[in-house]
Parts: sequence; structure tokens; C-alpha cells
Amino acid sequence: MRTVFFSYSHEDEPLRDKLEQQLAILKRNGVISTWHDRRLPAGSEFDHGIDENLNKADVVLLLVSPAFLASDYCYDVELKCAMARHAAGEARVIPVILRPCDWHDALFGRLLATPTDGKPVTLWPNTDEAFLTVAKAIKAAVGAMDQADQLGNMNARAVTAEVRPGAAQTGPRSSNLSLAKAFSDRDKDAFKTESFEYMAGYFERSLGELQTRNRGIEGAYRRIDANRFTAIIYREGRSVARCTVFMGEGSFANGIAYSSSETAASNSFNECLTVQADDHSMYLKSMGMAHFGRGQADKLSQEGASELYWGILIEPLQHRS
Repeated sequence: MRTVFFSYSHEDEPLRDKLEQQLAILKRNGVISTWHDRRLPAGSEFDHGIDENLNKADVVLLLVSPAFLASDYCYDVELKCAMARHAAGEARVIPVILRPCDWHDALFGRLLATPTDGKPVTLWPNTDEAFLTVAKAIKAAVGAMDQADQLGNMNARAVTAEVRPGAAQTGPRSSNLSLAKAFSDRDKDAFKTESFEYMAGYFERSLGELQTRNRGIEGAYRRIDANRFTAIIYREGRSVARCTVFMGEGSFANGIAYSSSETAASNSFNECLTVQADDHSMYLKSMGMAHFGRGQADKLSQEGASELYWGILIEPLQHRS
């Protein structure tokens, strides 16, 4: 179970309560637990209680509003601690834009926010729909964290060495301790699925941020099924770029494929990433079809692979016609 910490201004408490209602199923199913300062028992030390729970949270929700940005405690204490843990990979920080405010230049401005496109919750016609979008983003983030942990545990088991009881652990030692790992087909399939989910979230958030930052640009993300999603970019209502990304099997696209169109077929694509492994880790490798071999030799991380495909989609918009 993941712990979710609410960082918010008390002025926004009614909105925080509505968001927590949307998280009820995740709580009932044991996916998450939530904490905010109203959970502090009477007589508790305020700062100590918040610090303790903030430092053990898996997910930190920044409930962003003018009041949040104006709060010295929210911004200078909770936010700075949350961002430090995010940078260290100890927690996931998710900005939730509650009310209109100038947040893009804040410490968390580089993070992709929710709801969709960073549109403030209070500007949605239906706040329940807005908070449902937020809840889905939190669910996806927790799922990605769980998959990453499972993969990390598999990798850790692969390199666990037996240490003799009582063996000396102090003094000089070699730094050449890396051992060859063996990755099974199941490991590779799990890595492919995790990478696809990472890419799906990457595209959805990138489309939202692209629309927020560029007047006249709209992005449309659609998850077709567990193995396929589409992305479209519109300029002034006209489609200028679109793609389908899908997981394939067999002789055609045995990996994560990219097609420069909306398609339900799995036998035609413009680029494909396959899961490869060396003696130390798994990675993604491009077939080099979209750029005539460019980047084909690279060992791509999940982020690198996502950026490769995103670059193909956005390229038409980055060159003047």
C-alpha cells in the first residue's frame, strides 16, 4: 500500500475533501492510504507530525492554488522537502492545480500537472469529473511505482551474493564487484509492459503540457486498450501530427511499435523498439527505421525511448513549412 500525503493550504480544505472522496475506491482496495495534517491527534507537535509523515510518503500531492503559493509553510517547508525526495527517487510529486494561479515558474513547474492540461479544477464544468481525472493520474503513478519496484526486486535477486557468516565487511575492497545477470523471457516481457505503461503516461502528460504552453495547439490522447494508445496534435483545429503506439508480438512488431497514423493493425509501423539485455541490465533498442539508423546503437532507458517516439510525433511542428 502506498501512502499519499496532501500538501495544501487550509483555505482549500473543501476541495481537498472532494479529492479524497474520489480516492475512496483506491483506499478501500488497499492501493493507497492518505494523510494530511487534520489527521494529527490533539496535543501532537504540528511540525514534527507533518515532517514525519511527509518523509515516509510515497506520493506527495501538491494542491496548488494562490493560497498554496502564498503560504510560506507550504512552499518553503513542505514543497522543498517533497521536491528533494522526488529528485532522489524516494517519492513521486504530483501537482494538482485546484485554482487558477501562476504556477509554471514555481519549483515544481517542470513537473506535468493534473487534471488534464493543467486546467484548474475550479474551471471544469464538473468538479467531480476533474477530480476523477486526478484520481486516475494518481492510480497510474502508483501502478508505475509498483511495477518499477517489482522489476527492481527481480534485478536485486539476480545479483544477491552469499556472504559467509562472520566475514569481514570493513577495510579495503575491490570496486570490481559487478556480476553478470541472466534475464528470463518473463523478465523481458515484464520490462516491455512496464515500458509501454511508462510511455503511455509520458505521452498523455506531454500532450497536456504542450497544449498549456502553446496557444492554438491542442493535444488528444486516447487509450484504446491495454496494448495500444493514440496521440494527435492539432494546430488551430487542424490535425498536424498523429500516431499509434502499440505492443506487438510475433514476426512483425515484437516490441513497442510506432505508427504515424491511427491504426488498429499490428503489421505496419514506422519504428519499433525491442527489449534487449546485456550482462547488467535490460534496455530498449530502436530498429532505426524512422531516422535511417540514427540512434539504432543506443541502449535506451524508458524515458529515452519515450522521448524518441515523442520526438517523431512533434517533429512536424518544430520545422517551419
